[in-house]
Amino acid sequence: MLHNPVRIIARQTLIAYVNTLQGHKDQAAVKTSLDAWFAEAKKASWPNATAVKQSYTTASILTASRVVFNIKGNSHRLIVEINYAKSILWIIWIGTHKQYDAIDATGVKYHA
Repeated sequence: MLHNPVRIIARQTLIAYVNTLQGHKDQAAVKTSLDAWFAEAKKASWPNATAVKQSYTTASILTASRVVFNIKGNSHRLIVEINYAKSILWIIWIGTHKQYDAIDATGVKYHA
């Protein structure tokens, strides 16, 4: 079965997160890492979580539709929800690894 490239909702969440790092020494590196992830994910054709794991061996599959990506050498974590049938990816949460450890990654909800 042929799958379409992934549609990502909403890149603005990533931009806003990078903006919160203004003045931090790793802001540029986080931006570069997120931009690279976005470009790769946008071109991906993932029919299921196994395909995500093949593309990103360091990704963690939390549920059938929820995946965590390591950003900037795993110092930041990105939680997404993927509808594989429709090739849509929703950015749910992004933060430092320390912040990630303090949340319920399977239950966290998106909020702007």
